[in-house]
Amino acid sequence: MNTAVQPESEASLIEDLKRGDSTAYRRAVREYSPGMLAVARFYLDHSSAEEIVQDCWVTVIDAVQKFEGRSGLKTWLHRIVANRCKNRLRTAKREVATDFSETLEPELANRFNSTGRWDLPPKLQFHDSADTLMENGALSDCLDKHLSTLPETQRSALMLYEAHQHKSDDVCNILDVSASNLRVLLHRARQKIFLMVETFQETGEC
Repeated sequence: MNTAVQPESEASLIEDLKRGDSTAYRRAVREYSPGMLAVARFYLDHSSAEEIVQDCWVTVIDAVQKFEGRSGLKTWLHRIVANRCKNRLRTAKREVATDFSETLEPELANRFNSTGRWDLPPKLQFHDSADTLMENGALSDCLDKHLSTLPETQRSALMLYEAHQHKSDDVCNILDVSASNLRVLLHRARQKIFLMVETFQETGEC
């Protein structure tokens, strides 16, 4: 069943939230918390992510009064979660800033020409369907391992854009990056994941 909030329903929900309607608040928590938790888990462990989401809902009670509708309610809520997670990481001094000028890793650099395009594209074998590939437990474990080693912003961009099918504008809004920086993040993340899948298909090793 599709439980996504439709635009006209979302506008009504926002108005009810601004009026302090407790039923609307419970509905919003029920419908939006799973996505908020998914965003928080890009940054933090599960228990910390749950704590952040709970704290954010307390913030929303007052913050929704200033909501101007420049983005969808879901994007706005995800942005609040992402910012709160980043603040938590800064406090813990564990956040790594994104350097968009950094060079590619040596094993990647020789695969691209001076224009940034593939000289030697990954030799992915798609005779198996994507579903069949992902049913391979070893491949799935390998993918999880490599995703966990991606820089925070690359991993978040890839998961929000690819796995959760957010529009690029929404991802930029949530991560607070420009469209060009998002393209860089996605390009670098995809390079590494493509090469990982290629290696796995050729050797069976992660």
